[in-house]
Amino acid sequence: MGRLDDRVVIVTGAGQGIGAGIALAAAAEGAHIVAAGRTLEKVEKMAAEIESRGVRALAVKCDVRRRDEVDATVAATVSTFGRIDGVVNNAQMVALGPVLEITEKDARMTWESGFLGSLYFMQAAHPELVKTKGSVVNLGTGSALRNDLPGFALYAGTKEMIRALTRMAALEWGKDGIRVNAMIPNGESPGMKMWSEWMPEEYEKFVNTIPLGRVGRLEEDVGRAVAFLLSDDAAYVTGTTLMVDGGQTYLR
Repeated sequence: MGRLDDRVVIVTGAGQGIGAGIALAAAAEGAHIVAAGRTLEKVEKMAAEIESRGVRALAVKCDVRRRDEVDATVAATVSTFGRIDGVVNNAQMVALGPVLEITEKDARMTWESGFLGSLYFMQAAHPELVKTKGSVVNLGTGSALRNDLPGFALYAGTKEMIRALTRMAALEWGKDGIRVNAMIPNGESPGMKMWSEWMPEEYEKFVNTIPLGRVGRLEEDVGRAVAFLLSDDAAYVTGTTLMVDGGQTYLR
């Protein structure tokens, strides 16, 4: 038996990278997965892989910046599965660059896909999470807690807003039996892989700052940590941030 048997979990940005790892890890623990993403082909492929593991999956095209698409995803989840037990807000569009070069377009894209997308899903899913005493996991970033990554102001600022939202929702929704936590990952995303190929020396320096000596595996390390937060094993954990980064942020 798995820790999430027969629970229904929505994972945004599930078509690749960390979102895919989270979806697969939750499925391995018995959860039925709603794989939401902007590219339908990617989430359909992920849904097929999830179902090969013996659980059900639903692929939904969803741009988290649009409240109507978020509401439609929640409605489709309830129509298909009859319940929602967990929401993982992983989707995030990213614009990097110096503070003086941040454009309004980049700021809106990053903020709307990160903070607003997380807020929209939390609000839309809340009535169903009340029924199941469910759980929310929001994704943060270690770049917001370090002082050696210039160019990450917009991304880091958006992610810190999400962490603040996480803490406030945990405070307000505790009476509803809903747990809300954040997780800061370090994982082998497609972007990380490209970086290792394009700038191998810089990548090696980055890896050398991780006390455990490697980048996290998407399903086995990052995904399982999220599955823990969604499960009853974390029944008394809310309003916190779980660091899943091999000790890089705080042990440098």
